[in-house]
Amino acid sequence: MTLDLVVRIDALLPQTQCTRCGYPACLAYAEAIASGEADINQCPPGGAQGIRELAAMLGREAKPLNPANGVEKPAEIAVIDEDACIGCTKCIQVCPVDAIIGANKLMHTVLSEECNGCELCIPACPVDCITMLVDDTQLDASHNARAEHYHRRYEARNARLARERAEHEQAIAARKAEVHAGTRSAVLEAIARAKAKKGMPNP
Repeated sequence: MTLDLVVRIDALLPQTQCTRCGYPACLAYAEAIASGEADINQCPPGGAQGIRELAAMLGREAKPLNPANGVEKPAEIAVIDEDACIGCTKCIQVCPVDAIIGANKLMHTVLSEECNGCELCIPACPVDCITMLVDDTQLDASHNARAEHYHRRYEARNARLARERAEHEQAIAARKAEVHAGTRSAVLEAIARAKAKKGMPNP
């Protein structure tokens, strides 16, 4: 497996990061194909066109989409029933491209122009208020027409999450240092008081 091969395979994938291929992201699936661990027919969003392109690039024979991974469908977008939404944020947490906006206990909305149709928000919703609708704007588009856009959104989300984790860890470290300093100060004050009672000089 070479990095160049992985990059070329990844470039043919639709970048929906939907996990239906059995891997956590498109790049992981590309790596699995390159290493021979996964077959080329495990991506429902890529469909028959994606399989043909992978087969042509890798010099393999095209085959039908593996039904174990799902079925090929027209491009779809998620829509939230805002009256039924309870604002739990679970859909926001799983969206790989940050296409859902809202806040805790407030109504959420899907940015239709950013939604990649991954469907990960469907099982995450505890009140079943999300449905998938065919995206009429992509009816005649290729399977990976918006792949680059989705990939940029995915990378931006990962960067945001990494930044938030780092900020959280820094806040915890600062709090621990503050508590440690306060504890040490309290101990020194206690020692000073004890020595004062005995008439001993402070350190």
